[in-house]
Amino acid sequence: MTSLQEAVVGVFVMAAVILASRALPFLLFSRRKAPAALSFVERYMPPVAMTVLAVSSFATIRWIEFPFGGPEVLAGIAVALVHLWKRNALLSIFGGTGLYLLLRFLLKT
Repeated sequence: MTSLQEAVVGVFVMAAVILASRALPFLLFSRRKAPAALSFVERYMPPVAMTVLAVSSFATIRWIEFPFGGPEVLAGIAVALVHLWKRNALLSIFGGTGLYLLLRFLLKT
């Protein structure tokens, strides 16, 4: 079991690492142009991460049990359609989550 002192030290160390990782790019590239590789990662990493999260969310669906993945698939389609329509990530994610929760409540599963 972790003591309170160890937990507090761990929180401060993690906070320092996160702060440093956020500040480092600004400190390194404030006076010069970022390398092409970093620009590539900056542009393509968020969509790749979202795609991995979306695909992995379908991994635990029980396709052979009622409701056969219906709420998950319908919510996923809704997220894609709302995002294509409004181009707003927060709106599409919250809308899809709300639809998923509503369908799960209505189907009581």
